[in-house]
Amino acid sequence: MAYAGARLIAAAFRSVGIDATVSPDSDSETLELGGLHASGEECLPHKVTLGDFLKVCRQPGFDAKKTAFFMATAHGPCRFGQYAPYLKRTLAEQGYGDAIVFSPSSKNGYEGVGEQATELMRTTWMGVVCGDIALKLLLRTRPYETNAGDADAVFQDSIEQMEALLCKPNIPVRRRLGELVHAIERMRDRFRAVPAKYVKGRPLIGLVGEIFCRLNTFSNDDTARRVERLGGECWISDIAEWVWYTNWSQESGILRNQGWFNTDFLKLKIKTHLQRKYEHTLVAPVAEDLKGYEEPHDVREVLQASQPYLPAEGCLGEMVLSVGKTIYLYGKGADGIIDISPFTCMNGIICEAVYPAVSEAHDGLPIRALHFDGVNANTDRDIEIFLDLAKAYQKRKRHARIYPDVFRD
Repeated sequence: MAYAGARLIAAAFRSVGIDATVSPDSDSETLELGGLHASGEECLPHKVTLGDFLKVCRQPGFDAKKTAFFMATAHGPCRFGQYAPYLKRTLAEQGYGDAIVFSPSSKNGYEGVGEQATELMRTTWMGVVCGDIALKLLLRTRPYETNAGDADAVFQDSIEQMEALLCKPNIPVRRRLGELVHAIERMRDRFRAVPAKYVKGRPLIGLVGEIFCRLNTFSNDDTARRVERLGGECWISDIAEWVWYTNWSQESGILRNQGWFNTDFLKLKIKTHLQRKYEHTLVAPVAEDLKGYEEPHDVREVLQASQPYLPAEGCLGEMVLSVGKTIYLYGKGADGIIDISPFTCMNGIICEAVYPAVSEAHDGLPIRALHFDGVNANTDRDIEIFLDLAKAYQKRKRHARIYPDVFRD
């Protein structure tokens, strides 16, 4: 989904002896292959992932018997739960049926990864957090750089360095965590050194929505960079948010079906405690740099904010997170929200239906839904108009934005 997250998670797989890499960058061939082997009724992430995997099959030397495709799955109303079965069927139809489709589920917090699950999940979580931190520093720095490309270069180099650390096998957890902290400190210092003019006043735009489409720059036509070029700054909902949500969902299911006095509940609590500990340790070096960009302490803050519009107990998936995060970002002084979703996405459609009420209850906060289907659209025009609304909202908003100390009036 995200450039950093994909590479760091692949590195985590390599740390337990699995030869893992990311699929090739998406391009026109991606959409051509995905569209050719889909019915046309599926959402854009299905077409993109299917097309990218079929591109892998076309590479010289491809051997289906030695290949596994990672395609996680989920329960609930989203069509994402059908991606893995559809991929299996398509691979078989194209003569690649010997390839494995590996699809752990969000139902149990993606614990069904087989042998070495504990070590792999721990390292993967560190990779997710590191990738999220790198993206936040990039988005905080890039709009203000004086030499175009400097922030991107630091981002790319930092991901490569963290990849090299995450893929090391047989590393004690404390040592791996310490090495990653040092890598984050080096990344932080390099971002600090990027020549930039940190002037207050750029509209801060929160990007929420369907997780793949909002994080995959190919799928969303690089919306964040377009917002920056037109004078704004972006705060993208990260991958960790979804992990915390699946933990909450798993806990709710255990409490509903088994109560709290059982080993499943205890194991989940221990896992959550360790995830929180690792996250705090990795975020600590950049706390000063990300002042004002803090994520919620607990995903329940987001779910509680969504409660009057889409209660988490009855509405499943990203729709709850998108609405709740919109309200959270309103409290952090955001000047507008863009919901990025695939065309026909149910989560996006439901969110768009309640956003007028959300906006009215929060001082007329500008909220714009952008739907993507892989067809060229005039995204710049829509964003430019939206930023005018965000600038007007800046003058009357009640929640002032908090800036890091390097920003000047």
